[in-house]
Amino acid sequence: MKSEENSMNGIATTTESSSLEVRQRWTAPRKREVVLRLMRGESLDAISREIGVEIYRLEEWHRKVLQGLNVALTKRRSDPRQVELDEAMKRVGELTMENELLHRKIELLENKRPLARRRSRR
Repeated sequence: MKSEENSMNGIATTTESSSLEVRQRWTAPRKREVVLRLMRGESLDAISREIGVEIYRLEEWHRKVLQGLNVALTKRRSDPRQVELDEAMKRVGELTMENELLHRKIELLENKRPLARRRSRR
């Protein structure tokens, strides 16, 4: 069985001896298996020939996996208490602003000044 990779859309075409073509999409699990083989030390050239995918594409998959690993390993787990504290601080800020606006409004009313300056109707 012979495999070829369509570089435009990432679909593998498998050609059997009876010249029937079966299209196979490179799904994430299939790519993961190939990259795991690379990470175990299998030859890039051998895998490329075996599955019919260009070397640059295999290197790209491998690079993306390594980037994903770096992100996963450096990202901190979110602390539910910190999330709750952040939300509470946001609410305190909103209430403080509202409180300041209300105090200003009361001050203006006590001094019998208009709350907002109005435009002329021209």
